[in-house]
Amino acid sequence: MSTLVPSLFAGLVDDASLLPPSFVSLPDAVAKHGEHRAGWFAGLLGPLLVPASLIGGDLPAREVPVALVGDVPVSALPVAVEKLRTAGAVVLHVEAPVARRGEDPQPGLGQLRALAGNDKDIEVYAEIPLSWGLLGALDTVAECRAEGLRIAPKFRVGGLAAELFPTPVELAAVVCACRDRDLPFRLAAGLRHAIRHTDPETGFTHHGFLNVLAAAILAVEGAEVAEVAELLAATHPLPLVEPSRLRRDGPRPLFVGFGAANVVEPLTELVRLGLINGGPE
Repeated sequence: MSTLVPSLFAGLVDDASLLPPSFVSLPDAVAKHGEHRAGWFAGLLGPLLVPASLIGGDLPAREVPVALVGDVPVSALPVAVEKLRTAGAVVLHVEAPVARRGEDPQPGLGQLRALAGNDKDIEVYAEIPLSWGLLGALDTVAECRAEGLRIAPKFRVGGLAAELFPTPVELAAVVCACRDRDLPFRLAAGLRHAIRHTDPETGFTHHGFLNVLAAAILAVEGAEVAEVAELLAATHPLPLVEPSRLRRDGPRPLFVGFGAANVVEPLTELVRLGLINGGPE
């Protein structure tokens, strides 16, 4: 792993170049991911996110860290994992939704619990809707982890409708709920930039990935929901950069990572903020 990327940001950004609405082919995405991993910023990268629906009989034989995104029934995921492994990929984790908004997440969690129990070599991320049944679902995930299962939550914090973007207070409550249960989490959708901002085209206000990181740091230090929400709501870099700078040589708390369609964009913002240097001269 590149020593040019501080420990706090190690593996923070998953390569989401294959996720919709991308038109990149699987071989091209694998090749480009390999190029990124040969670069000075390789330490920033998480795995290449591969939708299970793309796993057919023609896979590029190349050792590359991947994560399987479950856009097919959970019952089909083990076969997709084995196909990736046969092609030489290193499957780090699987992530799959457990329910739609408003549905009971427990049955879906039961399926992923079985998946985690049957394959001890991968981490399973259960995508839990930020709606009814959330806290009960987190309790179930915590119970699974207490049993030794490698399972953790994932949350969507954006999308094509305003209600899919949680408020800072709502997201702060989720971060603190994960803190209280000792649950690492992943995030998906909406994290386009380091700092919270409003998209001029849609009018939707997006969470910043640096806001989330700084909020997670504050949460593990014992902050209450209101204090964590203040950092999530910040639109100026100052209160976010300093906590990150102070902790950048240590492990990242709670917030495992997020996907970016172009991994160079979050890298560029972290360089601009002075949190990662600009690479070898």
